[in-house]
Amino acid sequence: MPELIAKTALLGKKPVTFAGTTLAEGDAGPVASIALFPGQDKAAAKALKPLAFPAPNSFTESEAARLVWTGRDQAFLIGAEPPALGGIAAVTDQSGGWATLTLTGPMAVEALMRLVPLDLRATFAVGQAARAPLGHMQSILFRTAPDSFTLMVFRSMARTAWHEIEVALRSLAARAALA
Repeated sequence: MPELIAKTALLGKKPVTFAGTTLAEGDAGPVASIALFPGQDKAAAKALKPLAFPAPNSFTESEAARLVWTGRDQAFLIGAEPPALGGIAAVTDQSGGWATLTLTGPMAVEALMRLVPLDLRATFAVGQAARAPLGHMQSILFRTAPDSFTLMVFRSMARTAWHEIEVALRSLAARAALA
């Protein structure tokens, strides 16, 4: 029987840097969708400690894990295996279905604003998350630092997302070089 070897969605893509801004493949670790059953907020809060279930458009994090809002009463647990949540929430493994990209540097906001219909300068602070289109693709975007973002896209769209962000970075770097 053949042995299957797990490969990342962006296998072979090395990080690229333009004008101090780096696009790289991230390693999210395990990813699980947690969809709360009605009326289970308090039970979920107890089961998920030290993480708190995130408010809309935000995320919470502990040393090893992040809980990112992805919809009404739904979040992605990233970087840790989910606790036992029987009767509290529907839990589904999403690890193989998503790819993670990181964008860090002084042009991160401007590059993403070419692709995402959100004002990332004024209304998207550190600690916020959103499900938003990235060009024509669905994405989950969260801001981890003033000039740092993590993006999650469907695995099948990872190379397209990479290309779109890289084109935006190249364009911004070329414009900066002319100034």
